[in-house]
Amino acid sequence: MTRVLMEMSILEAAHLTDLVDQFAELIAETVDSDTIDDEAVARLVPDAYRDDDAAAGEFRRLTQHDLLHRRRDDAARVLETLRRNGVRLRPDEVTDADAHAAFVVELDDLAVAAWLRTLTSVRLVMATRLGVIDDDDGDRPDDPRFGVYDWLGFRLEGLLQALEN
Repeated sequence: MTRVLMEMSILEAAHLTDLVDQFAELIAETVDSDTIDDEAVARLVPDAYRDDDAAAGEFRRLTQHDLLHRRRDDAARVLETLRRNGVRLRPDEVTDADAHAAFVVELDDLAVAAWLRTLTSVRLVMATRLGVIDDDDGDRPDDPRFGVYDWLGFRLEGLLQALEN
């Protein structure tokens, strides 16, 4: 069984909680729908067949529900691990004295998998909203969301490195 310790500041944990919360709400709005009108959510359930619309539609119909439920459950697991003494962290409730204090999350195999899928999914949604096609898109406007997008990538990379050790 894998055990991974992930350290961040309390303020980072609170902001991550907020992002995953927003992601969970987005998924909740779509999870039981037959069609997905939001292209960012649609990117989470990609077409299996690009050359055959009928087959792609059938595949999506058969898998979309399960994929979105798994993403919702993964987000809930991540949110559970981000609690401090059983309380959900909120950015506007973090005091200046606590903001830079260490927040350590211990992740088991199931939590690691949920974190990897959730961070990747949140980045995919953000990439779609920001118009990012690949990580090499160097012409980024002065939009603070790109900093958040990059920070999520940093956290994802750190988690992958921890698994390699």
